[in-house]
Amino acid sequence: MSPGTEGSALCVFINGEKVTESHADPETMLLSFLREKLRLTGTKYGCGGGGCGACTVMVSRYQPATKTITHYAANACLLPLCQLHGAAVTTVEGIGSTKTRIHPVQERIAKAHGSQCGFCTPGMVMSMYTLLRNKPLPTMEDINQALAGNLCRCTGYRPIVDGCKTFCQHSQTETNCCRANGGGNCCLDGEDDTEEAKDKPQLFDKKEFLPLDPTQELIFPPELILMAEGKSLQTLTFKGERMTWVSPTTLEELVQLKASNPKAPLVMGNTNIGPDIKFKGVLHPLIISPTRVKELFEITQTPHGVWVGAGCSLSEVQSLLEELVPQSPEEKTELFKALIHQLRNLGSQQIRNVASLGGNIMSAYPNSDLNPVLAAGSCKLSVISNGGRREVPLNQDFFVSFGKTILKPEEIVVSAFIPFSRKGEIVRAFRHASRKQSSFATVTTGMRVFFLEGSKLVQDVSLYYGGMGPTTVSATKTCAALIGRPWDDETLSQAYNVLLDELTLPPSAPGGKVEFRQSLTLSFLFKFYLEVLQKLREMSVGLQNVITDELPEKLRIQPLPTESQPSLQEFQHVSKDQSNQDPVGRPIMHRSAISQATGEAVYCDDMPRTDGELFLALVTSSRAHAKITELDVSEALQIPGVVDVITAKDIPGKKVRTMFGYSEELLADVEVSCIGQMLCAVVADTRAHAKRGVSAVRISYEDLPGAIFTVEEAIEKSSYFEPRRMIERGNVTEALKSVDRVYEGGIRLGGQEHFYMETQSMLVLPVGEEKEFNVYVSTQSPSFVQDAVAETLNVPSNRVTCHVKRIGGAFGGKVTKTAILASITAVAAWKNNCAVRCVLERGDDMLITGGRHPVLGKYKVGFMNDGRIVAADFQYYANAGNTVDESPLVGEKILLHMDNTYNIPNLRGHAAACRTNLPSNTAFRGFGVPQSLMVVENMINDVAMVLGRPADQIREVNMYKGPSVTHYKFEFSPENLLRCWEECKLRSDYSARCKAVNQFNQQNHWKKRGISIIPIKYGIAFAESFLNQAAALVHIYKDGSVLVTHGGAEMGQGIHTKMQQVASRELHIPPSKVYISETSTNTVPNTCPSAASFGTDANGMAVKNACQTLYQRLEPIRQKNPKGSWESWVNAAFFEKISLSATGFYRGPDLYMDWDKMEGQPYAYFTYGACCSEVELDCLTGDYRTLRTDIVVDIGRSVNPSVDIGQIEGAFVQGLGFFTLEELKFSPSGLLYTRGPSQYKVPAVCDVPLQFNVYLLPDTHNPHAIYSSKGIGEPTFFLGSSVFFAIKDAAAAARSDSGLIGPFSLDSPATPERACLACASSFTKKIPASKPGSLKLWALNI
Repeated sequence: MSPGTEGSALCVFINGEKVTESHADPETMLLSFLREKLRLTGTKYGCGGGGCGACTVMVSRYQPATKTITHYAANACLLPLCQLHGAAVTTVEGIGSTKTRIHPVQERIAKAHGSQCGFCTPGMVMSMYTLLRNKPLPTMEDINQALAGNLCRCTGYRPIVDGCKTFCQHSQTETNCCRANGGGNCCLDGEDDTEEAKDKPQLFDKKEFLPLDPTQELIFPPELILMAEGKSLQTLTFKGERMTWVSPTTLEELVQLKASNPKAPLVMGNTNIGPDIKFKGVLHPLIISPTRVKELFEITQTPHGVWVGAGCSLSEVQSLLEELVPQSPEEKTELFKALIHQLRNLGSQQIRNVASLGGNIMSAYPNSDLNPVLAAGSCKLSVISNGGRREVPLNQDFFVSFGKTILKPEEIVVSAFIPFSRKGEIVRAFRHASRKQSSFATVTTGMRVFFLEGSKLVQDVSLYYGGMGPTTVSATKTCAALIGRPWDDETLSQAYNVLLDELTLPPSAPGGKVEFRQSLTLSFLFKFYLEVLQKLREMSVGLQNVITDELPEKLRIQPLPTESQPSLQEFQHVSKDQSNQDPVGRPIMHRSAISQATGEAVYCDDMPRTDGELFLALVTSSRAHAKITELDVSEALQIPGVVDVITAKDIPGKKVRTMFGYSEELLADVEVSCIGQMLCAVVADTRAHAKRGVSAVRISYEDLPGAIFTVEEAIEKSSYFEPRRMIERGNVTEALKSVDRVYEGGIRLGGQEHFYMETQSMLVLPVGEEKEFNVYVSTQSPSFVQDAVAETLNVPSNRVTCHVKRIGGAFGGKVTKTAILASITAVAAWKNNCAVRCVLERGDDMLITGGRHPVLGKYKVGFMNDGRIVAADFQYYANAGNTVDESPLVGEKILLHMDNTYNIPNLRGHAAACRTNLPSNTAFRGFGVPQSLMVVENMINDVAMVLGRPADQIREVNMYKGPSVTHYKFEFSPENLLRCWEECKLRSDYSARCKAVNQFNQQNHWKKRGISIIPIKYGIAFAESFLNQAAALVHIYKDGSVLVTHGGAEMGQGIHTKMQQVASRELHIPPSKVYISETSTNTVPNTCPSAASFGTDANGMAVKNACQTLYQRLEPIRQKNPKGSWESWVNAAFFEKISLSATGFYRGPDLYMDWDKMEGQPYAYFTYGACCSEVELDCLTGDYRTLRTDIVVDIGRSVNPSVDIGQIEGAFVQGLGFFTLEELKFSPSGLLYTRGPSQYKVPAVCDVPLQFNVYLLPDTHNPHAIYSSKGIGEPTFFLGSSVFFAIKDAAAAARSDSGLIGPFSLDSPATPERACLACASSFTKKIPASKPGSLKLWALNI
């Protein structure tokens, strides 16, 4: 039948309320429906592709067949609204709020300090809530699986997991406990009740938590049960602006629909078609949704196996197989177990809950996880079309080309047959991905071998690989080389050579990593070989002559450990005589954590739409270095809903932003210098229309010669931003002549994307008179945005008010580019005289805004045989991108930190910011210091390797001791640095663990452990003296309540919470009386950016100053009525005409750096720390697990230990991402490939160290900052490098097994690819190295 002309009405329940939508558009996703139509803004937009979990909701459906209700978590950004007819959706607002009651999940994540910027929190809450609806007493494994698809960029995950862990069953008798499940250690062991432990302060008290009461949850709407039980199901048709959606109810109807519309896709989970429509602009005029065709969900067991409906979700397939395994004899379930193994790591829980088995098979992705296993296991499909049913074997002929199978367009997969395995059959599946969970595979494989009983001759074998070509491929020649031969070393070593010839990749293969992928094919075959040997040995017990010789223990391969251990967070009690109502020094919860957990916290894009508001989307350059010959917007203006296109000609004021004497255009109009440069902006009535308008803008270019992408090209062409800096202490050239040894080396560091969870967001509202504008923006520097907007519109700054309520993460990325974006948005608002909103999509954000500078570091070091470094010469080249931004300052900070903690008498450094045709890089947490220190620590490591001594000894020999002077002549005492170092060695049991690591490495050939301890000295405050100032405004109202405003922006670092603590202490009132609403330029003008870990230092002093002024004004009132209450004093002051409002100001330290004299005092003080990490590395795949991390930091006296420990852990995990995981990939023409969480991997729950201990150094103080505290936002970022050096240590152990000793190169990040190749195993050595420059590679080496 053809789709009816009359559209159906959609009925869905949201948070228990019925919602009927008569004109549901197939292009509308649940996320935009919730946020824009229903104003439920708790569900957040983070990526739009199902990769970050910020939009997680719970979907509930009634299953008439079993009369049960199923609940599952799903990504609202990929759920088409039309799919939800008859479903009940629960969002974060539906489970609890501060107006009614909060849900225990919301409370525990907040009180366990698991919410910093809070943007990911609603998604975390909903993932955990859904788990508890299905399993009120979860295990730790359940929690890790439930949270695997939720990213957080602030916390480092530990506090989130700790909050969720409180739902685990505590009592030992319950089967739920880790111990009862066979684990030796209980996840609750760390919570001992000894006297000593009771005396230690805790970050939160579990006894305060509300109990979980499942009877209090929303019930499933009875109306939906009646609807589902109803006899006659109607075909549903939804017609949108460009698409029609048909949901048939019978298989016959589905077959007819597909026959008459063979090109129409079938959509079940929308995890494949959805991203294609969203990111590739694919348009399908008709979509068929067979979710109500019951034949697609039937499961039939036969004596030979099981038929599984193609519509079953991957989660359902996993549950089904997990049920079948214990019910059948072990020999029959080999294939089932292999599939379960792949399903556990395929996508995230949210994706597996909606993605269907049939969809996964038919998408025929080259790196599919399931297809190689299904093919190796001889599965088959039952397909139907007008011509009837047929069975199609899943084999090498099934996959024709990229994304194409042998099936005809009109054929529909009804079910897949998964056979039982035979006796003597062994099936295994292996996969490797760039992150352990929730990541597309690099290489996958399904392997099956069959032996006759009592024989080790291969009867039949099947090897399928994914990720080794445009389709799933069968290694048929390799199989032929194995059949009929004994399963032993000799057979296999011949098979490797056949496999190498059979599966080759050209150097330009999409996805890159060519050598690594080829070595994985061999590694997986070897792993299969070992597992089969082990299995044959088990099968041959009592039989003669099969395999009796034991496999040496050293060669066995156990999986990497995954069990988390209890972690410690230690800090000092406040002194006994501190008043109970004084909150300073106590672990106070983030002041808006509860609102963030309930979804009530308002971010920029959560602000309600105003009447006539327009949406702005940007048009960016598609060439890296070209002249613009034509910019044609006529077609765009024809698109329905498009109102205007803003170009450079529309800007009434300054068309450029100037820094360091270089100008950056707001909108380019003559020439472009990178892909992603902004050219014009389309303004339309909706997001969707603006996006369509963007794709209709036509631009013609004329390419210019000589595009520069890499640092080497920039050096060759002398393409730099000035000033370049040099600093020297002593005489390096002379000193190098008199040392025992000289070594030259270097290291390359990749860039890093900020990946703040909330993309760049702003809303500009013209007030309507006298050119006044209100700008609501997510920025770290409201004054900078105010200045930019005022200059662009050519109005005085007093007409532009910039408001920042809170930011969903920033990390340095919301200053310079944000000001440009806000200026463009302001031009649109001024020209059209209405509110204009601009919220970047994740891909555009990553493309346009740049990130951390990639750096090439080179060094020449002279040292003595006892390990003392006498001279070091460093050269740093940073890839700045196409505009100057803050790059020269980054270069300066690199040089100022190149001593780290080492007293090198002769030290020289050069730093240059290279001008290239990549998007401009900008500030990022640490501002060059992590790159600087990485080069230094790599040098120390090389020195240790040359001398054959442990690296920690070289570090110790060269550390600053006693009264010290830096290379820029700044005097300081390293006492606390040395205390951190010693304390870290003690707490981590360093020497004993080094011995244990060596012993482990002697006993294991294919797995190695590594351990590393790294110190840090980090300068706090701005070297540009004028930035070290802050102001505050404090009002006391007649009822005694206090409103504080200051210049700092709240971005998750807890600055508002700390300011509340400061005001509470200074005014001697409880923190509940103090409120902070927002940061705005009309209350506190001329503010400095919240950056350089200096926000609390500066603004805290300003708030303190204002509060002291007010407290002194109340002194006469207090003397008259010493016993009065705070309220009575305030009231009396009003009648005495005493001002209850005061400004506070802090004039920070006069810091400076004189680059000509090479001396100065650029920092107020140093924050010190040390960190020890241990990893276990799988040398065959490069996968690793961080087993344990111990961090000791000197942060003086912490103003708020829970916030500070949160900052330490969050920075460490972000650093771990930078040094081991996160890779930006650019095409040879300069296009960023990695534009979303599916290609760019930030750390997830699976990357957190299994044991993660943080200790704040006790009994220290810091006279240079408020209440003796220290800045902490950035310093510990670099400590993530301890994991890098532990990986390098493990790789060195693997190399020494092959006789390779001495320094070797390992660039950052130490991804599994780099770690695996560095191990130089017998398999990587077999891979023919590609000749440099022989062919164009898939990606540039930036």
